[in-house]
Amino acid sequence: MKLWGGRFTKEENQLVHNFNESLSFDRKFYRQDIEGSIAHVTMLGKQGIVSSEDQEAIVSGLKGILADLDSGKLKFTKEHEDIHSFVEANLIERIGEAGKRLHTGRSRNDQVALDMKLYCRDELGEIDKLVKALLEKLLAIMEENLDTYMPGFTHLQKAQPITLAHHIGAYFEMFSRDRSRLHDIRERMNTCPLGAGALAGTTYPLDRDYSAALLEFAGPTRNSIDSVADRDYVIEFLSAMSILMMHLSRFSEEIIIWNSNEYRFVELDDAYSTGSSIMPQKKNPDIAELVRGKTGRVYGALMAILTTMKALPLAYNKDMQEDKELTFDAIDTVKGCLALFSGMIATMTFRKDVMESSAKKGFTNATDAADYLVGRGVPFRDAHGIVGQLVLRCLEQGIALDDLSLEEFRAISPVFDEDIYESISMKTCVERRTTIGAPGQEAMKQVIETYKKQLLGNA
Repeated sequence: MKLWGGRFTKEENQLVHNFNESLSFDRKFYRQDIEGSIAHVTMLGKQGIVSSEDQEAIVSGLKGILADLDSGKLKFTKEHEDIHSFVEANLIERIGEAGKRLHTGRSRNDQVALDMKLYCRDELGEIDKLVKALLEKLLAIMEENLDTYMPGFTHLQKAQPITLAHHIGAYFEMFSRDRSRLHDIRERMNTCPLGAGALAGTTYPLDRDYSAALLEFAGPTRNSIDSVADRDYVIEFLSAMSILMMHLSRFSEEIIIWNSNEYRFVELDDAYSTGSSIMPQKKNPDIAELVRGKTGRVYGALMAILTTMKALPLAYNKDMQEDKELTFDAIDTVKGCLALFSGMIATMTFRKDVMESSAKKGFTNATDAADYLVGRGVPFRDAHGIVGQLVLRCLEQGIALDDLSLEEFRAISPVFDEDIYESISMKTCVERRTTIGAPGQEAMKQVIETYKKQLLGNA
């Protein structure tokens, strides 16, 4: 008989049970369910709603179930429809009549809302740690590559010279915003639904502030209907994870391009690559490709829960059970992607010589050549045209601007002098860009110090 079976005269159809049950996936938050139950019964004891003897027996029984589940001594069985029923049934079996008092003043509606909040809050913390670890690896790459020159791109076309530190810094900013979003979500979701009951609270004299404090919430939720109907925090979490995966996917795309024979900017470590079953020369960037591919999986979870919630009347509806499997899968996917991506970038080698050569041959110093002429009194529009002619000549010869002789420069414009070579060197082009946010070394050093303090402050 189900824990709710008193009103029913027939056993549940097996197909209905299979369709309705959630233990096969909500077992994942057994720890949160038990922690919530311990807090609930502790509050019941404090309020005199259950006796101190019953409270102690229930807490002891719950801790025993938790220990046995952790060790694998206790196994999940199919006859229970959800984690709440499983824990309560096992508790009653272990301690007898006292176990039946666990659910006093509580509904499965506020119980599952609590479990999901606790689980998401815990996983927010775990993902935050992984993002922080990734940021630390990015910062190390930045510090080591302040003078690694490479082309910056727009439209995937070589545009202006930058440094690898500057390029990686753009991703540092993205992942920093991801951490900020996670912190915002945690603060906004950190209210406790326990005690909201099915939707209208309870007549028992619960101390909801005490329950919230035991579970390290900022306080109780303020509306019992919203307490059980709310899944905004799940949607926000999935949204933040989707944006995070988008950033990982963009980075993965660049690594895939950089790893190609045409670019050769990076060499992936063998441990994070695979080969071909037929082509012996291949070394494939499978981790980057899988991260890029799994991004759609996380997006799918977000769209699924948005679609599920879009037309639900208040308060709780069984549709909301659909939030769990997709959220659990998205969390596991993001954690796996972060861990593997961090390992991949920490072990890959940057081909500094190839990057600098690509910047030169891509005429990324063309704008600086035009600025050189402007500095000598040539109107910018004329300077633009002069440098365009120089680029055309270089393309015909298959050389970079730096490779032109002074005579070739002067054949287009007599304004050029010996100092043109210093003016359009990669080092000069980069170091002249000194405003905060630009790739110049001094500017980058200031930003890196800010990033270090940021990571220390969000430990």
